[in-house]
Order: sequence, then C-alpha cells, then structure tokens
Amino acid sequence: MKLHTGSLYWESTFTKEGFAEVKRQDLYDVAIVGGGMSGALTSYVLANEGYTMVLIEQEEVGGGSTAANTGLLQFSNDIMLHELIEQIGEEKAVEFYRACKEAMIHLQDVAEHAPFDVHFHTRESLYYASTEEDVVRLRKEFDVLQKYGFPVEFWEREDIKAHFPFSQPAAIVTAGDAEVNPLRLCMGAIQYAYEKGMDIFEHTEVLGILDTEERVFIQTTNGEFQAKSVVVTTGYAPTPDMKIPQKDVKVTYAIATQPIEDLSFWHDRMMIWETKRPYLYMRLTDDHRIVAGGLDQNMDTLPSSKEEIDKKFKQLKKELQELFPNQLFNFEYEWTALFGESTDELPVIGRHPFERNIYYLIGLGGNGTVYSMLGAYLLRDELAGTSNPNESILEIER
Repeated sequence: MKLHTGSLYWESTFTKEGFAEVKRQDLYDVAIVGGGMSGALTSYVLANEGYTMVLIEQEEVGGGSTAANTGLLQFSNDIMLHELIEQIGEEKAVEFYRACKEAMIHLQDVAEHAPFDVHFHTRESLYYASTEEDVVRLRKEFDVLQKYGFPVEFWEREDIKAHFPFSQPAAIVTAGDAEVNPLRLCMGAIQYAYEKGMDIFEHTEVLGILDTEERVFIQTTNGEFQAKSVVVTTGYAPTPDMKIPQKDVKVTYAIATQPIEDLSFWHDRMMIWETKRPYLYMRLTDDHRIVAGGLDQNMDTLPSSKEEIDKKFKQLKKELQELFPNQLFNFEYEWTALFGESTDELPVIGRHPFERNIYYLIGLGGNGTVYSMLGAYLLRDELAGTSNPNESILEIER
C-alpha cells in the first residue's frame, strides 16, 4: 500500500544504515509487526523491560507514514477536551488528556536516550480561532483545560497582533508541547532497542498470525517466527489478522520552504494551528524552514491527478502567505500522504478481543506520535498484567 508521494523533507535529514543479519530465535517474548513510529516507540519501551524482541517490517523501517509526518507533538487533540467530555464522560476524557500530557514527557525521554540527535525541542502552540464564531468554543476549551491544571493562556486579538504579523479573533496558547524530526525519532528509538538486543527483519511481509495457548505463530515471506505475544503496529496500512472498524483513511498535503535567514517575524518558534476543519498547521525546523500542512480529504488512496495535487499545494502556499503577507517564501518540498482517523477521534490500542496474545497499537489521528507513545506504555502495562486507566477508553471494541 503506497502511503505517500512527492518529495519528502525529512528523508533529506537522515541517512539510514542497514541492520546486521541475525539468526532468528526459536521463541521471542514479543514480536512487533510494523517498523513505523508506533513500532519504534513500542520497541523502545519494551526494550527497557528486558523482553527478547523481534521487529518485522514489510519494507524498510521508518519508510512508511513516519517519513511524511510533520512532527508537531501536542497534548491537545483534534477533538477538544470539552467535546471529548460530552462524548465519553468527564473522568475518562480528562484521564486521556492527562495521559497525552504525560506522553510528551515520555517522548522527551526517548529523545534524550536516542543514540543520535532527533531534533526534539519543547515549544508552545498557538491554537487560534479561525472565525469569530469559534471564539465561544475556544473560550470554553480554555476554561476546561485551565480547570484541570493544563498549562494554558488565553490570547485576545490584540495579544496575537502584538506577537505575530497576522490577526485572528482569539487563541489558546498551550505550553509543554514539542517539535521533532519524526524520521530521526523513529530511527533513534529503533536503534536504541536494536542496541539492547532486538532483532530486526526488514522486507518481511506478514502473511498470517495464529494464536495458540502457549505461543503465537507468525507466517511471513521470510519463514515462520514464534513469540509469546505479538504487537501489531501497522498504522495506516492494512492491519494483519483484524479489520479495525474505527479506521477512516484520509489524504493530507504538506510543504516545506527553503531555509529562511530571518525568522524574527515568527514569535518564539511557536507551533501554529487553527479551529476550522480541515485545519492548517505549521512549525519551524532546525535548519530554519517552515513546514506547513493540511487540506485533508476523505480518500482511501493517494490522488492520481497531478492537477488536483498541484491545486492543493498552491492553496497551502496561499494560506501560509496570507498569514505572513510581508514575507517572500521559496518552497522546496511538497508531499501528499495517507493517514488514518478513528470515527471517535481516539486511537485504537489494546488486546485482540478474541486472541489473548495479540495486541494492537494503531495511533489513528492527527496526534499519532503522542498516541503511539501513550499506547506503548499502555501495552507495557497490559503485557505485565498491570491495570491502566486508558485501557477501557481505547480498547478495540468500544
């Protein structure tokens, strides 16, 4: 399944090295299927628990949706906290948001222990109201976030104009968010687990998974693997052994400028997004580029019309230019990518409803990296038989 097309900026920032060929073990504690962000973060967490592990990837690790990720990490989600409260109840919604906030701390831990720099930087985010009508929703969200102790400020139009060359009706500023090079983060987490003894088999497609009482048999194009437990982390690609009912696939678009010498017009290197759907979002990179994305479409395959794709890129550039009308931008990278969202805007994480030794971590949504980090710790707890408050919130059948 082709997950992206175009020129990917992150691939220019990292050169992958191969992994040594190894003789597979007769029985692993855990087999991880999928070498993207979810598989990488799961391998990092479980490596610290002392499990013997194998990572099985159909293509090359870090080569799927990870390379098309734009690397904004935020505890706030596409579904606002006050709206999530209406959907699943106050206790569960607040617990989930707190878990996302904790995941930000865990992601920083991964970044600090990766064997190379993953370009992780803590940032504030500016979440602005796209219209006057959205100010009421934004104010309501601010009140709920503040009530439960999340680090937020409310900015009026005058505050935004004092910090940026554009005007919007209002905004929430959240602290404790971060930006990262997603490809380097993914490869850094995998390299960490690899150095702790995890075996890696690339170009190995899973053909079937058979769970028995004592072990799981994984049939692949590279022979059979056996493990006590299997964690499936295939993300937006098809999910082995199960159809995830909540998964809706969409197409998104992203662009990156050439390096910009003077970024003084961009206050405090904040990440920026908005309330309208689909939303525009943007951030800066270590080499002083702007990465912007959005214009999501409900499509389960990448668009084939160059004219349609170019139209979307032109619109993205226009919207960016409207925010910063006095800046001249030269664009160098353009790409489209598939990503998945769930029907209730929450990730799908947990044990297979009928197969007790098979687990899934499907980080659906625009906040996928944070969800994957949260999910890796949830699965750590499930594998150890420890309760986790998010288990019932994110289970597969809900």
